[in-house]
Amino acid sequence: MSSQKLFLFDFDGVIVDGMDEYWHSSLLAFDKFLNCPNILIDQNLYNKVPNTFIEIRPWIKYGWEMLIIAHQIIKKEGPLNSQNKSDFLKKYHQNCHKVLLDNSWVAEDLQKSLDEARKYQIDKDFDNWIKLHRPFYEVIDFIDKIKKKKIKTGIITTKGKIFTSEILKNLNILPELIFGYESGTKVEITSMLSRKYEIMGFIEDRRNTLIDIKQNPVTNNIPCYLADWGYLKHIDRLNLPYEIKLLKLKSLEELLAI
Repeated sequence: MSSQKLFLFDFDGVIVDGMDEYWHSSLLAFDKFLNCPNILIDQNLYNKVPNTFIEIRPWIKYGWEMLIIAHQIIKKEGPLNSQNKSDFLKKYHQNCHKVLLDNSWVAEDLQKSLDEARKYQIDKDFDNWIKLHRPFYEVIDFIDKIKKKKIKTGIITTKGKIFTSEILKNLNILPELIFGYESGTKVEITSMLSRKYEIMGFIEDRRNTLIDIKQNPVTNNIPCYLADWGYLKHIDRLNLPYEIKLLKLKSLEELLAI
């Protein structure tokens, strides 16, 4: 086992609450970068994140899915709302792919449009883009404390690395390692890292991701923590398998005993 110790963190939902940014960047992608003649963006839409978008966020895994949900909410005919969202969620993945097919979209193109919207904001209005992210200061403080214990930190996120780096830099968080969606799945990344580091823990707010890590023979020894403050479905907190622990913000300090 390597003598180098590493603690891993998801980014969105664990280090920052990016709900306002998700909605704003999704709208901007339609407004400026995605050719979608059936959608006209009313500028008032930017003012508030719809409850339906917030309620569906725990099902979203990749950035391009946010554009799918935003599209369904703002479209004129049969929009997605709090009343009919349960039907959409019953077959969430199938419905997302149906929207792709119906609009002749490719997931990679939606992701590119989202990335372009974020880059546009960084270039044109960086301060306001940063303000759309609300940091969890308890986590930032925890990262600072484990670095003082000579434990390296790594960020694994489904956001693009370049955008994550900009936010972390602004928060004065300087992890040794950052992996965006370009680097592969979280299981692939943790498998690679486990060959070089002793991974002391991974804090993530996607239950299924932690289950995948625990079911992988290369990574099943990694202590996994489900962030109670993240984007969770109610059921995610119940009957956690594989010794995955539900972690509350106030309990972060207890991990310093590692």
